[in-house]
Amino acid sequence: MIVVPCNLEAKEIIKLKPNGIFLSNGPGDPAATGRYAINIIQKLIKTNIPVFGICLGHQLLSLALKAKTKKMKLGHRGANHPVKNLINGKVEITSQNHGFEVLKESLPKNVEMTHKSLFDNSVEGIKLKNKPVFSVQYHPESNPGPQDSHYLFNQFINLVKKNAKKKRY
Repeated sequence: MIVVPCNLEAKEIIKLKPNGIFLSNGPGDPAATGRYAINIIQKLIKTNIPVFGICLGHQLLSLALKAKTKKMKLGHRGANHPVKNLINGKVEITSQNHGFEVLKESLPKNVEMTHKSLFDNSVEGIKLKNKPVFSVQYHPESNPGPQDSHYLFNQFINLVKKNAKKKRY
């Protein structure tokens, strides 16, 4: 694992020959952070390297995919937030700490909403339909109780392993 600064140019990240790219959590306003990060993320998406984003990483990925974000009135804070996985229909109990959301109506046609909040129906997860790129708004790495969302890390690791087998560099 190599941790890079948030403003490292895409070509420098690609030189490191990553098998996967993780866009970490915040804090921050995604629009302000996006001034330098969106262009970098867009270039990384074009490489077909698997990308997984959490929290601010989810918001920045969404902006890079041409969706929009807005400040929430109250935000989502704390544990025990029910989120529905729209792929398998299961409800996950999640930990959350964010004040911005991705606007569902702004999601482009090539982006699928994969998770939604059962409190307010806000976007809690997305995936790019034609590339190994996905993200969630909540914190699957957090352990306040249930570990319902740890499968996301397995999903990412599987994509990374599959990508590592390719002779790309």
